[in-house]
Amino acid sequence: MAVVIRDLEDTDVAEVVALSLRAWEPVFDSFGSVLGPAVYRQLYPDWRSAQAAAVERVCRDPAMRVRVADDDGRPVGFVAVVVREDGEPEGGEVEMLAVDPAAQRRGTGRALLDDGIERLREAGVRLVAIGTGGDPGHGPARRTYEAAGFTALPLVRYYRLV
Repeated sequence: MAVVIRDLEDTDVAEVVALSLRAWEPVFDSFGSVLGPAVYRQLYPDWRSAQAAAVERVCRDPAMRVRVADDDGRPVGFVAVVVREDGEPEGGEVEMLAVDPAAQRRGTGRALLDDGIERLREAGVRLVAIGTGGDPGHGPARRTYEAAGFTALPLVRYYRLV
């Protein structure tokens, strides 16, 4: 069966949270490698709990438009987009995007990204932003965004324990 993109339902939230943790585990592993154990522990003492809470908060935020990639009745990815009233004029943002590792490399992330952009366009947005990390764990995300026509503005954030 083909993946269908549809609106998030309340019954999807637990599975969306679970798949996001599976999807972002390599990213947080990459953070640990880049930052070193001391800084990593300071920044992310319990990344799973914090990330689960963040995903649930986004899924339940009425300002967000959340869509899921559904494969045979079960979510395998999601995208959350929002119109930014306080940002760029006529701007919107892809707040979160994740695909379950078991469903990656099949075009699901790109389909979710395109769908999210279309929802923003329909809302009158003319400029879409998306953020991601510069670490190796975010490499696949950067490739997807660049292939979709996004232009990167490199920013650097430094950390140091004191």
